[in-house]
Amino acid sequence: ALKRMLNFNVPPIKNSTGEPVWKVLIYDRFGQDIISPLLSVKELRDMGITLHLLLHSDRDAIPDVPAVYFVMPTEENIDRVCQDLRNQLYESYYLNFISAISRSKLEDIANAAIGANAVTQVAKVFDQYLNFITLEDDMFILCNQNKELVSYRAINRPDITDTEMETIMDTIVDSLFCFFVTLGAIPIIRCSRGTAAEMVAVKLDKKLRENLRDARNSLFTGDTLGAGQFSFQRPLLVLVDRNIDLATPLHHTWTYQALVHDVLDFHLNRVNLEESTGMENSPAGARPKKKNKKSYDLTASDKFWQKHKGSPFPEVAESVQQELESYRAQEDEVKRLKSIMGIEGEDEGAISMLSDNTAKLTSAVSSLPELLEKKRLIDLHTNVATAVLEHIKSRKLDVYFEYEEKIMSKSTLDKSLLDMISDPDAGTPEDKMRLFLIYYISSAQAPSEIDLEQYKKALMDAGCNLSPLSYIKQWKAFTKMASAPTNYGNTTPKPLGLFSRVMNTGSQFVMEGVKNLVLKQQNLPVTRILDNLMEMKSNPETDDYRYFDPKMLRGSDSSVPRNKNPFQEAIVFVVGGGNYIEYQNLIDYVK
Repeated sequence: ALKRMLNFNVPPIKNSTGEPVWKVLIYDRFGQDIISPLLSVKELRDMGITLHLLLHSDRDAIPDVPAVYFVMPTEENIDRVCQDLRNQLYESYYLNFISAISRSKLEDIANAAIGANAVTQVAKVFDQYLNFITLEDDMFILCNQNKELVSYRAINRPDITDTEMETIMDTIVDSLFCFFVTLGAIPIIRCSRGTAAEMVAVKLDKKLRENLRDARNSLFTGDTLGAGQFSFQRPLLVLVDRNIDLATPLHHTWTYQALVHDVLDFHLNRVNLEESTGMENSPAGARPKKKNKKSYDLTASDKFWQKHKGSPFPEVAESVQQELESYRAQEDEVKRLKSIMGIEGEDEGAISMLSDNTAKLTSAVSSLPELLEKKRLIDLHTNVATAVLEHIKSRKLDVYFEYEEKIMSKSTLDKSLLDMISDPDAGTPEDKMRLFLIYYISSAQAPSEIDLEQYKKALMDAGCNLSPLSYIKQWKAFTKMASAPTNYGNTTPKPLGLFSRVMNTGSQFVMEGVKNLVLKQQNLPVTRILDNLMEMKSNPETDDYRYFDPKMLRGSDSSVPRNKNPFQEAIVFVVGGGNYIEYQNLIDYVK
């Protein structure tokens, strides 16, 4: 959809050799967040984008170039677009709104265009329905800029007013509606009753329904549809409320992508690292050196990331090491080839040797860029994995992960919770709070007041802020979930002893003392719910989920599933925020 938009809203022709039309791209922060995980600067340039600028930056006039705008239809954005028209910044204007623009705002633009005598320059105005951010081929989020507006906290605040709630629900529904317009499919919607997820379902059903009824302007007809993507099968949309399982998002994790997200600064597929600079050589009393900030993109084209983002961390460390060794073997080959080419000395001997080695040479020349790219990825993952490892070791995250898994699977604990909390070497106050909350959420009976006081004191002594606990206490009293704690199955990770030999001899990663934990495949609550609904299994957990089919005329009770066959495609959306642990669990389930 983005590529089509950047091509003035006509599908780009494959393998056309012609030069692209040069143009500038003007976006706001929302547009930037949507484009940046999907298209690199190089890809933009290949599509003719010479400059990409923020709408609200100071921009110079470039009178002979078309401009493609990709912005939210907000008041201030519209004002700025009108100002651009008045200042005659560009040759022509292709206005693309991320979410549908209202009639009145459209009239504002029209009036500005007339006033600026620029009507002919406004080439096209499009609603793109792209108000969501795609991070992976199979994962999207609603937004990044003001995500706190649709967060778990925003939805579950005790003092929230009805109008605020409506606004939040409309925001969520707008993004989900955009998602389905882009997908070109009308889902069948299932959701739990009496939750925020149900409010989203009702509103989304209504919005899809109204759009289908308006046959002339329906977004789900004709050539706009992703032809044959889903052919006859309609997808299932499962709307899950975050409150069905609060333990998982608090849980410490053990797979690569989820760890990067948990312990590092990782947003929109980019991780920002502070490089630690050596302190030893600075004289006493000198100001500490400024830390270098480095950022790395973890993308779909990164083969190592794609292969290992769901692997347990020890495997990742081992794989980085193996990649490094295989690269080193090839590096000597590069040096050897260079010497064969006589790059060091220009004597006759080197030249005369060239003829017999031409075949080798050609292969060297072709494999060099590949090797350099491989080297770049190895360095990247060495740095990222090392940063993660530092957190694991300094905070004993392996111990936390294993202990929490035991709590959640009701296994026997080898060490008292109180000891964990009062161990000054284990974890930050936040780590301790997360651990205790998981214990509190997962326990069948709440701890006695006497025990609770003891825990509270230990948490306070460890420097914890106790306000999350008071929220969870109320939450647990309030949700009927308390009567039947979510079942996580028995998923105790098995330690494999310490890392294999590779890791301990000459490895980049000093893994001493870190547990080599392997995961047992076990479905988390979100995955279990999806499994019941996709496979049409009867289960008390999901039997009273509501059923919406926006295509059906009203008049039938919509909680009775019409569709008796299992679904082939599903979209899971967690109202209040999903996370990488659940994402990985769903991927493993699909496999």
